[in-house]
Amino acid sequence: MGAHKEPRYQRGDSGGDVKMKIHASNQVARLRGISMVECLVYIGMFLAITGVAFSVFYKVWDNSKHLRRNADDIVQALHAGELWRSDIRSATGPLESTEAEAAANLRIPTTNGPVVYTFASGELHRQGAGDASEKVLLAHVKSSRMLSDARRHVTAWRWELELQPVQKNPKVLPLFTFESVPGSTISR
Repeated sequence: MGAHKEPRYQRGDSGGDVKMKIHASNQVARLRGISMVECLVYIGMFLAITGVAFSVFYKVWDNSKHLRRNADDIVQALHAGELWRSDIRSATGPLESTEAEAAANLRIPTTNGPVVYTFASGELHRQGAGDASEKVLLAHVKSSRMLSDARRHVTAWRWELELQPVQKNPKVLPLFTFESVPGSTISR
């Protein structure tokens, strides 16, 4: 059994001759071209991802502005509702509700003088007892109705309020309902 020796170099193997060195330098040149194409691909991907990120950012920014305005409108509506309920509870006589062509009024007699709520042209105004002029209580109001609600032993008042939505197709409509009974006080 003789040891079979394999040839040290086979045909096509690199063995350090000149032809292979030239071939190696062509391969380096080809790799430079591939890395340039790869670089362009990476730049294109970076620009596409950055573009998508900016569009998402601006959509979130707009939604944040709408949410901030909605929150401000909700807070103003709740303050107006609590003021209205307080005025109704402090009533000393029967409330008078009138509707004219473009305005609806609610007159509430109190010990200090009448308080008048007026809804006209998308705004709710309040003129307090002793005030010289009306003050805008709420702007951006779509509808406002102040109705008496006869119950078994008492007549309650209900205020149905709808604000103008910020977006064209809102997911939740800004609707509020406040109720109160004239002449009643809440003990805390």
